[in-house]
Amino acid sequence: MARYRCPGCGFEYDESKGYAHEGFVPGTPWKEVPDDWACADCAVRDKADFVRVDSPTQK
Repeated sequence: MARYRCPGCGFEYDESKGYAHEGFVPGTPWKEVPDDWACADCAVRDKADFVRVDSPTQK
């Protein structure tokens, strides 16, 4: 599963962990996170700004 990092504040969305506070259960893939979602920490960066930090084949 992959991780995605906010380039503004460094918050990471980890597909294997999800983000329960936003309603994303563990295992929720990045493609299922809504396109209009903004960073959970800074709310400045949008989903499109996030950068993949590892490949989906890594654990």
